[in-house]
Parts: sequence; C-alpha cells; structure tokens
Amino acid sequence: MSSENVRFVDFKSDKQPTWCPGCGDFGTMNGMMKALAQTGNTPDDTFVVAGIGCSGKIGTYMHSYALHGVHGRALPVGTGVKMANPDLEVMVAGGDGDGYSIGAGHFVHAVRRNVDMTYVVMDNRIYGLTKGQFSPTSREDFETSTSPDGTHQQPINPLALAMAAGGSFIAQSFSSDAQRHAEIVQKAVEHDGFGFVNVFSPCVTFNDVDTYDYFRDSLVDVGDSDHDPTDYDAAKEKILDRETEYQGILYQDESSKPYNELEGATENMADIDESPPEEAMDLVREFY
Repeated sequence: MSSENVRFVDFKSDKQPTWCPGCGDFGTMNGMMKALAQTGNTPDDTFVVAGIGCSGKIGTYMHSYALHGVHGRALPVGTGVKMANPDLEVMVAGGDGDGYSIGAGHFVHAVRRNVDMTYVVMDNRIYGLTKGQFSPTSREDFETSTSPDGTHQQPINPLALAMAAGGSFIAQSFSSDAQRHAEIVQKAVEHDGFGFVNVFSPCVTFNDVDTYDYFRDSLVDVGDSDHDPTDYDAAKEKILDRETEYQGILYQDESSKPYNELEGATENMADIDESPPEEAMDLVREFY
C-alpha cells in the first residue's frame, strides 16, 4: 500500500470492538488511526503494542502488526520492536492501571530512554475491565467497591512523572474532542523521540465522576493561549497546577535525539548481514 493513498479506514480491522457503548476508548482509537494515516504511515509499516485492561484489545481492532502483551509490559515490548526494526512506526497503547501501576517502572525508563515511538494512555481513572476498582489516577475521595470511603491516596500525575523522567514530548488530550485529540497524537507520532499522550477516556460504566460533561466543562486547552511548549518552566508550571486540567502539548524538546539513533540502531536487524568469523565457525565444527 502506498503511503500517498493511505486512509483512516485502512487501519480498521474486521473485528468488532467489545467495549461498552459510549466508552471513551472508541474515540481514543479513532484518533490514533487518523494520526497514523495523516502522517503517511500504512498498516504494513505500523506495529501496535498493548497490555492488559480495556485498552488491551486495541491491536485486535486496528489493522496493522500487533502484539497483545501482559500486564504492564507493553513499553519494553515496544522498545524491543523499535530497536530491532527502526523502520516500523511503533505505537504503544495502555490504560492508567496498566501504565501507571504495574507498568510504572517501565514507563519511567521508557521516557528517559527516549526511544522514537508513541505511547497513548487511555486514562479513565478506574479499573474498568475488572469491574470498577480505583486506579493510580483516581481521586482521593473516589468511592468504589475497593474504596467505599474514598481512596485516601493522592493520585499520580502522569505528566509530572514524565517530566521528572526527562520526557521530550508530554501532552494530554480528550477522546471526545475528536479533531484536537487526533492532532495531538499526530504531533506525538511526528516527534523525534518518545511521544507521550495521556488521554482522558471516560468510563461510562464504572466512573460517574470523571464524565464527558466534566471534561468538556473543565479542560483548558493550552493551544488557546500563548503557551510555549518549548519553555520548560512554563510547562512545569502547568503540569504541576493542581487546580486546572489541561489539554494540548504541554512540553516538547525540539532538539530531542532518539535513543535508537544514539545507539546506532538505524537498520532492520533482519537485513544486517554479519556472518560469524571463520574462527568461530571452526570451533562450532570441532564441537559438533
């Protein structure tokens, strides 16, 4: 397939999503597919990795190379894919539980390594697949089956975590704001380095607090102001603001150098012809 002829629908698989009607993940996935098409990628040069949770089947619903991994381990798989074949466009998808709980350690190291791939996290502030337990991003007073009196825990700020780890592209979007969400993911794909997008993707079944209406009424888009995403201090101020939730590109280091390039991993390992030295082959023959 020519990249000039690629369309959004080319990234749709023939599998019907089984998410709850109204789930924010529909909009999140649509934005991912639009971003891939708009950047000239094709299903043949795209690899989607996902972990466990409601987001885990996204590779099944998208037409591309894909791997459905284990809980919290999507990022190391994506890193391995990109290092082995830098020609692939690698997009890793996860949820707030998958990415910021069991996968938090991998998240920090993926950010600091700055491998040239995109990480899209569907943040619904709850564990949806396991029927409504609180997640690392749930509010302190959020009442669930496992926190009937509230969580009594300060929620993780994933943007701050990414900035502290040296993130080179830190953004936030809202799955229902279709055009803006796709635009933000597209910028993450185009970024030379680790493009991180935390997506507010409401759970309509188990979270009646962080709803579509809440985000429509409360989100402030940094694109509507004079915010300069290359200004580290300005980005830090917004990311650490506990009173306001922002949408848009909060921070971008335009001089970012991807880890795979710094390591010289610029060729597909399958194409590298490095025959073993004859001395080594003599030892093998002698052994056998």
